[in-house]
Amino acid sequence: MTRQPVVAGQFYPESPAQLKAMIGKLVNDRAPREEVIGLISPHAGYIYSGPVAGATISRIEFKDTFIIIGPSHTGSGKPLSIMTQGTWKTPLGEIEIDSELAERILTTSSYLQDDYVAHLSEHSIEVQLPFLQYFKPDIKLVPIVLAYATGDTYKEIGKEIARAVKALGRKVVIIASSDMTHYEPRESARTKDFKAIEAILKLDEDELLKRVGKFDITMCGYAPAVSLISAAKELGAKGAELVKYQTSGDITGDYSSVVGYAGVIITAREPSPLMKLARETVETYVREGKTPPPPKLTPEMRGKAGVFVSIHKFDELRGCIGTIEPQMRNIAEEIITNAISSATRDPRFPPISPDELNELTYNVDVLTQPEPIESKDQLDPRRYGAIVEAGWRRGLLLPDLEGVDTVDYQLDICRQKAGISPDEPVKLYRFEVKRYKCPPGYSFMKSSAAGTG
Repeated sequence: MTRQPVVAGQFYPESPAQLKAMIGKLVNDRAPREEVIGLISPHAGYIYSGPVAGATISRIEFKDTFIIIGPSHTGSGKPLSIMTQGTWKTPLGEIEIDSELAERILTTSSYLQDDYVAHLSEHSIEVQLPFLQYFKPDIKLVPIVLAYATGDTYKEIGKEIARAVKALGRKVVIIASSDMTHYEPRESARTKDFKAIEAILKLDEDELLKRVGKFDITMCGYAPAVSLISAAKELGAKGAELVKYQTSGDITGDYSSVVGYAGVIITAREPSPLMKLARETVETYVREGKTPPPPKLTPEMRGKAGVFVSIHKFDELRGCIGTIEPQMRNIAEEIITNAISSATRDPRFPPISPDELNELTYNVDVLTQPEPIESKDQLDPRRYGAIVEAGWRRGLLLPDLEGVDTVDYQLDICRQKAGISPDEPVKLYRFEVKRYKCPPGYSFMKSSAAGTG
């Protein structure tokens, strides 16, 4: 039994060569990869949601089997269905169903039914597959479609999936296929979406269900997301990260009616203590006007280094202040000082208010010692940050920022930030960073002041 592609030529190219070329432009082959338990990835046409799906899937270490849970858009077949036999075909080849695991999930579950019809015309699983095949052509698949049921049912299905995975000792990645808010103005969509994203990042499926209902969030795959979170916690999840968020309006330019897309990874690693320190510092200072004392130093907090703390509200920069070279006794004190400055003293933004705190995400970059270089040929905007210096004026740009793809562009921005003219002679420096949690959507053109991110 072969499930034929139904949206090839619509959601993504039907030609294998064109499909590979398109995916190649949407993924980042140089992104740092890590072990993940699961992820949330959107499923619209690639022109709209592909940048988010590509960025998210680029971040994961691949396993042999992917369990993909999609919502039902068609209403066909059994409401809670799993396919246990056969293959799925895309323009990039066929994917075999992991029948052993699928059968174990089926026998473990009190809710899922073996059904082919529910999958025939459903696109939410299909659109994930070419991205996976691009990186690993020989993956196996367990496809699950969830239609309407209770929140408790979705949670229990997640636990059943986890029990089956553990029983077989199988190494898998679980994908919840979902778009976010549908057909609302961008600001309304983003506000609602980040309420849902906040619950997801806390791995709180009950809160996600509550917010979807309370705020009327038209997230089509909330049921798969609930099952994913439930399964992930059973499999040892400790944290989650928003990789990228955008809306269809960012592609079309029409912000009057958009669809939101979010990419999230779920891992077994604890959130970084540097990130925790940045957040707790800002929250304490904004709420109480107090600078918290330095914590007991973890290994990452010892030593001296320049540090940049970036704060984002939704997918927009909300503050970024840093030090090129260390000013404090250790990295922890550097983070505390720069976190407060980012929240309250960035000249581009008003100080953060208490009612914003739940909407913020944080990014900490720890810099290596800048080293002088002879020419721009020694720069790489993905690997190295750049500093240009003319007398007392210095402009800095962090590495690996979205949209900064060439050395010339990187240096142009550095010059602009420092007020250094294009033909003025400069000294060049480069540095690397240890980045703790990439921001959801960094907008470098807003970073106009020297010494800021």
